[in-house]
Amino acid sequence: RTCDQLRCTACDFRVSLFNDYIWDQSCDYLFFRNNMPELSKLRAKMIKRKGARAYACQCSWRSIDELTDLQTDQQLRWVCGKH
Repeated sequence: RTCDQLRCTACDFRVSLFNDYIWDQSCDYLFFRNNMPELSKLRAKMIKRKGARAYACQCSWRSIDELTDLQTDQQLRWVCGKH
């Protein structure tokens, strides 16, 4: 189960999540900085993958296709935005 209210403490953006997608490997910081949170622009680098989930804020992104503890990733600054 995943928090659906994640917020990035680095860029102060809400973390968006997209079920059944992963990010293309060509994604970079400037892509997200310039296109978040506009889904129509983000779709250009989204790849359909059943059972996966793509996460992104304005400064970080992850593609997850198996159970993963995001708290172990020291580079992420994502916290629960409270419910």
